[in-house]
Amino acid sequence: MSYKRTALFPCNPSTSRGVSTKLGESKDKIVYANGRTVIIRDLNNPGLSVAYNGHTQNTTVARISPSGFYCASADVGGIVRIWDIVGEDQTLKGEFKVISGRINDLAWDAESKRIIAVGDGKEKFGHAFMMDSGSSTGEIIGHSKAVNAVSIRHQRPFRAATAADDNLIVFHQGAPYKYDKTIKTHTNFVQDVRYAPSGDHFASVGSDAKIFLYDGKTGDISAELPKGHKGSIMACSWSPNSALLCTSSADCTVKLWDIEARKATRTWTLGSGISYQQVGNAWTTANTIVSLSISGDLNILDPRTADKPAKILQAPQRSITAAIPTDSSTFLAGTADGRVVAISADSGEAAYVAGDGHTNLVAGLASANGKVTSVGYDDQIRGIDSTAFTGASVSLRSQPKAVAIAGDGTVFVAGASGIEAIRDNQTLASVSSSLVGTSIAASGSLVAVGGEDQKVHLHSWDGKALQEAATLEGNKGVVSAVSFSPDGSLLAAGDSTGKIVLFDVKERKAITSRWTFHSARITSLDWTSDGKHCASGSLDTHVYIWSVQKPVKNIAIKNAGPGGVNSVFWLDGGKDGRLASAGADACVRVWNVVFHT
Repeated sequence: MSYKRTALFPCNPSTSRGVSTKLGESKDKIVYANGRTVIIRDLNNPGLSVAYNGHTQNTTVARISPSGFYCASADVGGIVRIWDIVGEDQTLKGEFKVISGRINDLAWDAESKRIIAVGDGKEKFGHAFMMDSGSSTGEIIGHSKAVNAVSIRHQRPFRAATAADDNLIVFHQGAPYKYDKTIKTHTNFVQDVRYAPSGDHFASVGSDAKIFLYDGKTGDISAELPKGHKGSIMACSWSPNSALLCTSSADCTVKLWDIEARKATRTWTLGSGISYQQVGNAWTTANTIVSLSISGDLNILDPRTADKPAKILQAPQRSITAAIPTDSSTFLAGTADGRVVAISADSGEAAYVAGDGHTNLVAGLASANGKVTSVGYDDQIRGIDSTAFTGASVSLRSQPKAVAIAGDGTVFVAGASGIEAIRDNQTLASVSSSLVGTSIAASGSLVAVGGEDQKVHLHSWDGKALQEAATLEGNKGVVSAVSFSPDGSLLAAGDSTGKIVLFDVKERKAITSRWTFHSARITSLDWTSDGKHCASGSLDTHVYIWSVQKPVKNIAIKNAGPGGVNSVFWLDGGKDGRLASAGADACVRVWNVVFHT
């Protein structure tokens, strides 16, 4: 067997209320941070996106060099990493400890040689350095509070502007960069500052809802634009020809400004309420505006057309905790923030499942005969019809660990208080709390429950009651994942030690216990439709594909999910060899597996 990754469906940026989120851009791509991952997202084809996982702490901002060869990314620990984006190796060019705290923004100079990084350090709030050696190229001083943004003029003579929570903008000459003057225009936090591509002007925006323009060479104030936003302005970006300025505000609007006329020419109102507050933006060289909602939505705006987004890109913002296919080309992914996302396996297009969903982590998803059910840490079980929650929910006796659906439509939930059987929003039966269920699967009239006692408990279901029929032993840890083969003849059981035992269901005995290559908890198991191969995902970040006919043979997809794989599933039953994995980095990777005979 062999494999090849064919697509990566990215997560959306992480956001925080009242904090400006920096988006980088290069041609028809944007770059942003989420957790420890840096995403370079292709706006035309999500599957061609790139994920970088070299940081050991949460990332905050990333920018691609003007040359297009490198990306600089920063994290909350003050580390900047410069890595190669040409090719797939992502070779590290350099890693530098810049400040002793969170980095909020960074900027490249026009020669792709120097970088200025700013943030909230203990000794200093910014640093200018060479990208290859880390040696200093001046000093960034003049601020007394955390610096939120930095921008460098790309024409000689080089200049740089920084904006901070002390309501000040500091203008620097360079290179080497040195303090020139302090600009006192804003009366509240300055959230963003950006140089125009031409270098003639730079603009600043802030929590006072004001927009100022300055001379790019001298830093002198050129103009204050009319007040158009009603809330804090979190980000600004320039058109490629430097004639227009785009601003994104917490008042849920994005405005387009004509710099020569000094007036707003277009306004996009993206909704109302906290979820639609705009906290970041970028104007790509392909002349597309991307504005970021605090909900994580990436709003694609065309400055030449209608007053509504041309497209809204949705994707998980938090870790994917459960995922299942719903048909040959679509799957659902539940996340740690309670949302469920429907994603096309062909195009990568994604949309949130509408309606009243979970308010906490989605613990499990299950489907059978077109019926989809979800359970969450809000102790609720909900149905999903197509792309919307059905509205009806059932309260569970305890926090759920896993969910399964039998052929007759009965939903079984495993939790701390045992097993609950639910159908038509009514609890039909339950099993004693002496069995703490950690995983569950159903096939025909059989229900398999993995327990904390390191055993698999087989129950028979007659439509009214659960009766324990057998106990399967062989695992060495808490049984964290169980899965029946499609015909119900085999049962795979994975545990917290990384061991998987394959059982013959009819004979009630182990067929093999040699599937032991994982080194951490097994989180997910899924069979191909022919029952010949089983895929496993684990917290050890790896995915393995096991052969029933040749138990000693396997294929290892190493580092398939940085941070841990929480779900693996075959698309269209694995008929065309497509396997998907998802996990802690909120991204979905699709692999093409070739089974050799």
